[in-house]
Amino acid sequence: MRKHIRKHLPHPDTLREHRIFSLLGSTLLHPRLWHLNRHSAAGGLAIGLFASLIPGPLQILTAALLCIVLRANLPLAVIGTLFSNPLTIVPIYFCAIRLGAFVTGEKARFLAPPELEWSDFGTMFDAWMHWGLSLGKPLLVGLPLLGVLLALASYFVVRYGWEIWLRRAWMRRKAQRAARARL
Repeated sequence: MRKHIRKHLPHPDTLREHRIFSLLGSTLLHPRLWHLNRHSAAGGLAIGLFASLIPGPLQILTAALLCIVLRANLPLAVIGTLFSNPLTIVPIYFCAIRLGAFVTGEKARFLAPPELEWSDFGTMFDAWMHWGLSLGKPLLVGLPLLGVLLALASYFVVRYGWEIWLRRAWMRRKAQRAARARL
């Protein structure tokens, strides 16, 4: 599994040549941000899924900052932010509102979003902000709570799934060595 993932990730030495990394110094080139093991992979994906539920364009920046602070795998965190996209945003917000309504005890209200009017961006932005605020407390409580739950679930699934995979690989190699020893 590690070889397959590593094949698609950029090598830190090639990143040193890019201008953006030379401007930021060695912060983004710390080896723990690019190292791939079950701990860093689980942390990176958990951070990415948590950051994917942050509204707006700050998802990747938030994931990168959390990875720097927590020393988790940066590429997997960035990939994890792709969890929220135009196809998944409606089910995510539906689940967040339902979860928030369950926790707060308030009634969940599902209102149709306003139309996109790109000719007047200010009015459109105000309409979307009003719509988001009208969803109320269930959304404001449910979204971060859903982010934490997704992060925890992904962390444990990746961490222990990787461990199970390793144990099976060890057992397979042990069986192969035993079969060769019998010959």
